[in-house]
Amino acid sequence: MKKKKDEHQNPYHKDYGLLGNMRYIMSDMFKYVPKMRLYIPVGIVCAPLMQYLWTFITKFVIDMITGESGWENLLWIIASVTMIQIVSTMLNTWRNSKWSWFVYARMKMIVEFNRKIMTIDFKNTEDPDVMDCREKGGRAGQGNNIGLEGMMRETVHLLECSSVTVAGLLILGTMNIFIVLVLIVLSAIVFASKNYANKKCKKEVWDPLANWWRRNNYMSNTTCDFAAAKDIRMFGLREWLTEKFKKEKKTRYEAQKTGEKIWMICSACDSVCFAILQIIVYGWLLYKALKGEMTIGNFTFYTTVSISFYTYVWQVMDSVAKLLQRSREVDDWRSFLDMDGGSPDEGMEVPQYDRYEFVFRNVSFKYPKAENYALKNLSLTLRAGERLAVVGLNGAGKSTFIKLLLRLYEPDNGEILLNGVNVQKYSKTSYYRIFAPVFQDVNLFAFPLAENVSMKSPDNTNKALAENCLENAGFGEKLKELPNGVDTEILKVIYDDGIDLSGGEKQKLALARALYKDAHVVILDEPTAALDALAESKLYGDFDKLIDGKTAVYISHRLSSTRFCNEVAMFKDGEMVELGTHSELLEKNGAYAEMFKIQSQYYVDSPGEEAMVNV
Repeated sequence: MKKKKDEHQNPYHKDYGLLGNMRYIMSDMFKYVPKMRLYIPVGIVCAPLMQYLWTFITKFVIDMITGESGWENLLWIIASVTMIQIVSTMLNTWRNSKWSWFVYARMKMIVEFNRKIMTIDFKNTEDPDVMDCREKGGRAGQGNNIGLEGMMRETVHLLECSSVTVAGLLILGTMNIFIVLVLIVLSAIVFASKNYANKKCKKEVWDPLANWWRRNNYMSNTTCDFAAAKDIRMFGLREWLTEKFKKEKKTRYEAQKTGEKIWMICSACDSVCFAILQIIVYGWLLYKALKGEMTIGNFTFYTTVSISFYTYVWQVMDSVAKLLQRSREVDDWRSFLDMDGGSPDEGMEVPQYDRYEFVFRNVSFKYPKAENYALKNLSLTLRAGERLAVVGLNGAGKSTFIKLLLRLYEPDNGEILLNGVNVQKYSKTSYYRIFAPVFQDVNLFAFPLAENVSMKSPDNTNKALAENCLENAGFGEKLKELPNGVDTEILKVIYDDGIDLSGGEKQKLALARALYKDAHVVILDEPTAALDALAESKLYGDFDKLIDGKTAVYISHRLSSTRFCNEVAMFKDGEMVELGTHSELLEKNGAYAEMFKIQSQYYVDSPGEEAMVNV
């Protein structure tokens, strides 16, 4: 019978195995904290000494009191034990003071994870399966006792418990080997029970919650984000959002109850096994003592060692079970890190051309899991130094065209050429340098204003140039109001005196970024959607003068930029239906002319005044 596919199995998930993940974790731990190579042996040596040392002393003292042995060795024993105790305590104290090393190694690994997030193919950022993979993988780096750090700590704990167990095995081997085997069997049963509970909880509780974490984070951020405060109040969203939030929390609560039921059964199994252990050990030791075949000192000694041995065998099994759980979490972490996509630095450097010409040759593209093509059979040439206006209604394929031009996506069919060379031969890092994009959604960063313009580190930021670009982008009046000028902190995430910007100010900041980058090709992907038609037309006109001589692409569902562009590409339903100059397309009297006639009324300054553009 064909095995039913797990509906929660992510297509990007990989299983690396316990040993593979242990090697991976230990390798990274030693790479980031080389001193851990000393830390681990100290624990392995000290653990059995700290556990069994005083058990031996207790046996000797009892034997002396009961007359089973003489007192002549007492001083020698006390001196030796004291010295061992002092050295072990000092080493163990040093070891216990270095728990921060685990945190440091985890922080270093998180940096690598975040770097991966910022370098995976852009298309993956819009794939729900990738987002779930990132969410599950990210959780592996969020705590001291889970995922990465949990596996580091548990691996070290396993090695230490194993050393105590081996020492106990050697001691108990002198008592009764069959009882040792029983202890091991009982511990194995507990291990199997706990491992089963871990696997069942991950499959039935935690994996299904992957997309819940995304929903819950969104609801938490939305209800607490002051940016949404106006809409929540004005549209009375409070009760509705609260109910949705309650519904999400109920899902989490039900999952928690399921997990608790699983672990309740596991705990019951553990308790039963421990009870059986005590009956067997105490029964056998009492039997031997009553027959006179065991001294009181040995009775006490073996009883204590038996309990300690079972405890540490159980801890070894428990550590293995926990490591298997941590390993499953590390699987999620590594699955994201190993996701295909390549490095943005792979490929040739883009040559320093005097002119950059782009040719789309029969390019088609379909978004992941979409049924229809977002762009079909596009053939278009973007000539160096020219202006191209790309127009059409929402959903026509304009932004998809830009994403393909910028290589945020790669074509499914056809090719894009840069000066006759397929752009996929170039590294994305060098290719991105050609462009200065201005997107509709402007993201602010918790940096000073100058760095928000330069998008570079403070050492690589020219503050004078940033200020000049802000003024040219129309941000000058706002800049004069800021007491710290371009050193003003943006957002209140890091500094309490940080400022936020209005929608129009953000758009001007984005234009300043494009001016500062001074790239060969400028892309304006509807950055002025929040402006009225006249303001948009004026801004486009002023900005076009600032980038004189550069290649530029103006994207809009309004037509304020078409008059000064060399060509206009009209998109509709994922296809370019018309291409020509503004005048040629008007004469053609097709889709563009119809759209322009509808919009032309908005490009008049006042009643009776002629339109700003020639119809």
